Amino acid sequence: MKRELSDIQIIERSIIKKYRKQLWAPFLTAIRRYDLIQANDHIAVCISGGKDSMLMAKMMQMLQKHSDVPFELTFLSMDPGYNEANRKKIEENAARLQIPLTIFETRVFGIANAQTKSPCYLCARMRRGYLYHEAQIRGCNKIALGHHLNDAIETTVMAMFYSSKLETIVPKCPSENFAGMELIRPMYCIKEDAVLDWCRYNHLEFIRCACRFTENNAAENAETASKRKEVKELIRQLKQNNPEIEDNIFRALHAVHIETFPGYKKDGTMHSFLENMPEKGGEK
Repeated sequence: MKRELSDIQIIERSIIKKYRKQLWAPFLTAIRRYDLIQANDHIAVCISGGKDSMLMAKMMQMLQKHSDVPFELTFLSMDPGYNEANRKKIEENAARLQIPLTIFETRVFGIANAQTKSPCYLCARMRRGYLYHEAQIRGCNKIALGHHLNDAIETTVMAMFYSSKLETIVPKCPSENFAGMELIRPMYCIKEDAVLDWCRYNHLEFIRCACRFTENNAAENAETASKRKEVKELIRQLKQNNPEIEDNIFRALHAVHIETFPGYKKDGTMHSFLENMPEKGGEK
């Protein structure tokens, strides 16, 4: 007689079986390729309550259980001022996924909402700072965020189109303000469509945007959201004629030919291709 699987067993099996190629394999690829986890790391898995961070938390939990490399996990969620419904949804999803969530309170939304200039930038900076601080006092040396492949390629296109520069997010980087702390992105090689498929398969619904500023000031916050939405739509349209477009942009991030660029910035200093041009000797 075939044993009936529990809800959590079905969810976990879907990651390593049904969506192995789309989720589990690229997750392990990122861990190995970018050397994200070392022995005796203590990682704060930062959970916003959205689909990406929740899936990341589940996969990190599963990896810890089966990995030959010993490391500790703390599942950390900051409440910046969520409304009651969003807070409840985060707690319910964590319980269903059997993630032992630790929630700490802040007043980030309230402080950011009081600002008339760049509240979204202030909110993001404050949230990151609080996460680093909370992780550090709990003995962690790393924080893990749920950014995925599409976040990386969309950031690249947005920077080029709207900021006149070529830049993106990297799979790991040291903290500038918290000594000894590092940020890692274990979902870096995973596509967003795979995350959405996994959610639908398991009938999982996560919060989409818990931002109180968006709730109260939709028009003011629309510009940044519309830019990312515009880039998403552009990539989606290009994908219809070129199914490899996402992979091609992502591979390009790993194959930058810096010598073919007329200018680049390193360590805060601008450089020109002219610096590497051979001198003409005594030519007049």
